[in-house]
Amino acid sequence: MVEEDKAHEELLDKEAKIRERVDEQGKKWRKVYFGGGPHFRNWLEQTIELCGKDNVQVEEVDSKGFQCFEEAGEKMYRIWVRETKRRGKFT
Repeated sequence: MVEEDKAHEELLDKEAKIRERVDEQGKKWRKVYFGGGPHFRNWLEQTIELCGKDNVQVEEVDSKGFQCFEEAGEKMYRIWVRETKRRGKFT
C-alpha cells in the first residue's frame, strides 16, 4: 500500500510539472485542468465559454496509476488554453 501511495504521488508530481506546451505551429498553450468525470465536463464548458472554442484543446491522458479512474474505466484529460497575442496573455 505504501508503494502504491508513493507511485501515485510521483504521478501527481510529474503531472504538476506539465504546465505549458508549444504546438506544431509554434503556438503556446497553458494547462488549466487535469482530471476527469463531471469535474472535467464542468471545467471544459466553462473554459470554452470564457476563452472561446478555438482557444481550447483537450488532450486525453493515460489513467494508468490512478486507481479510481482505472477501476471505473474512466478517462482522464488535460484542458489547454492558447496564448493570445495580447501582451503574451493566455485567453
